[in-house]
Amino acid sequence: MPYRRLPKTDAARLKALKTLLESDVLYSIRNRFLDYQLVNRAQPAYERLFTANEQLKLSNQAQMRVTPKIEKAQRNAALFVSHFIQVLLMAVERGEIPTKALTLYQLPEDTTAVPNIKSIDRLLDWSDKIVQGEKERIKQGGRPIYNPAIGTVTTHIEVFKDTLEQQKKLQARTQRVQDELNNIRPEVDEIILEVWNQVEKHYENEPPEVRYPECRKLGIVYYYRRHEPHDY
Repeated sequence: MPYRRLPKTDAARLKALKTLLESDVLYSIRNRFLDYQLVNRAQPAYERLFTANEQLKLSNQAQMRVTPKIEKAQRNAALFVSHFIQVLLMAVERGEIPTKALTLYQLPEDTTAVPNIKSIDRLLDWSDKIVQGEKERIKQGGRPIYNPAIGTVTTHIEVFKDTLEQQKKLQARTQRVQDELNNIRPEVDEIILEVWNQVEKHYENEPPEVRYPECRKLGIVYYYRRHEPHDY
């Protein structure tokens, strides 16, 4: 004997509601047996669920498109920050910049290598330190470092920050849509459950060969157990 199982995915929920809403039973006054208020709840629930799913798809696609941009911007920013620090350290080694000037960049005076800037947080942290340090050194009368100049470094840092901000906005948008889905699913499940209960109640006295096909026409999904004959 087949058994029913409520939808577990949004695609299955939408299919169940769409099957119901497209049924002639809803538009036949003579044969209509479903609660009218329940049917009135089904249509807006379907539309909200459908819209939220479409918005989630678009949000996820937008996030996928921005990911390569972030990776490229991060590589460029890390490259220029790293090159700037290398040039700074070489200038210190040649005696062109005093060792104590490294502290302006929050670098120890005995620094000989570029700090770890592989992660986003560390890159952003050291980017700010390097930019502020160079500004302070120049303010104190030091000659600007060129190739790369701090302006060029700053440009790549800002591009990176802009892409990160874009990603944060997309993530926030995706989360809002996800929250909307989480809120509407219980209502949709409640509607589907009540509809299915009313449909099965209406056909409960019909023989199986009539009952199951009629119930399926209104969106109920039946499953068969393993090795069970699919008679209906």
